[in-house]
Amino acid sequence: MNFKIEIDQEANKVLGMMTGEVDAFTAPSLKEQLLGVDVQEGTLVELNLSEVSYMDSTGLGVIVAFYKNVTANKGKLVLVGLSQRLQRLFDITGLSGVIHIEKEGAVSDHERI
Repeated sequence: MNFKIEIDQEANKVLGMMTGEVDAFTAPSLKEQLLGVDVQEGTLVELNLSEVSYMDSTGLGVIVAFYKNVTANKGKLVLVGLSQRLQRLFDITGLSGVIHIEKEGAVSDHERI
């Protein structure tokens, strides 16, 4: 099972590119990487999941915990590039009504904090 996340952190913006499968085996690595993200008030965190081929409930739990951390620090989390399969997973669990999901590409400037 393969998984990789690349994180590019700038002043008030964090870009994360996730690749591979997020499951019980790889979720601890994702959690560790996301814990290292410094979120301050006004930080926009954009996670690109376009290259994620699979995610289970363990991966969802890590995303939810990260979302709570970002919002607790008055930042904003946006997920982009979800496949139909991942979009359905977020829809079924009700998370698409909680976490901001962009269908295509990056968040436009008017939506940034």
